[in-house]
Amino acid sequence: MEVHPQIEDGWKEALAEEFRKPYFAALKEFLIKEKSLYPVFPPGNLIFNAFNSTPFDKVRVVILGQDPYHGLGQAHGLCFSVPRGVPAPPSLKNILKELGDDLGIADPGHGNLESWASQGVLLLNATLTVRSGQAGSHQNRGWESFTDAAMALLSRRKSGLVFLLWGKYAQAKKTLIDPAAHLILEAPHPSPLSAYQGFLGCRHFSKTNQWLESRGMPPINWNLNSINA
Repeated sequence: MEVHPQIEDGWKEALAEEFRKPYFAALKEFLIKEKSLYPVFPPGNLIFNAFNSTPFDKVRVVILGQDPYHGLGQAHGLCFSVPRGVPAPPSLKNILKELGDDLGIADPGHGNLESWASQGVLLLNATLTVRSGQAGSHQNRGWESFTDAAMALLSRRKSGLVFLLWGKYAQAKKTLIDPAAHLILEAPHPSPLSAYQGFLGCRHFSKTNQWLESRGMPPINWNLNSINA
């Protein structure tokens, strides 16, 4: 089966080899069957939203999540983010809390992180789809091979990126990243189960900006209260 995903041109070129591999054709067949039986999130046009919102040549920071949200209306293809009008899930609430503690940014009252993506923050889940109400239901179906390839390509083809790895699952991907070429920041997951074990207080937002500015790059405007946020 030939696969032609709707994905930003830079990513399409970078990942062209992955789209031709047997696992990706099998993944597409799996998704077609899943969608015929269950609601699947995010909607089809948003599966590659992280790549389309942050073109390959614009990536400066990577935040890695594990799985899309599995509740109705929550997932829109950007890890940890929810559309405006959707209440922030617990992990996202802790991210916003750390943002406030780190940079003094007031709670924006929403959890839409699109403004980060538009500035070069790739908000990537390791698995890009999920069955409604069943966390982890699309793991080990091929998505991890695809997103691992994306991480490895970024590490190989770029320098000076910041990778934010929150939790053991994300930290296991560290082997894909060249630590001599990039900054890797690790912390516990922002979930309520682990946030107080070191995520809160990690200061990753300010550390990211310090790194970018030290390399002559503009900082990320993390403020979700901004007019364009």
